[in-house]
Amino acid sequence: MSLLINDECIACDACREECPNEAIDEGDPIYVIDPDKCTECVGYDDEPNCVGACPVDAISPDPDNVESFEELKYKYEQLQKSE
Repeated sequence: MSLLINDECIACDACREECPNEAIDEGDPIYVIDPDKCTECVGYDDEPNCVGACPVDAISPDPDNVESFEELKYKYEQLQKSE
């Protein structure tokens, strides 16, 4: 499943710098995660980098974008091919 940034976001930019897929963009007033690019760091790390970087715990699973590990891995592979 893709991740979601909630209203606790302080727009510190820490998460954006940690995303290997460049799925996080500056929004108004909080940052947003593109569910088409978010693989929860599958293919890069064991856990999502942005979650660990967030100083206020503003990142959580997105209930509207539930994906299995296999789906996330496939998305990662497709993103790699498009680069």
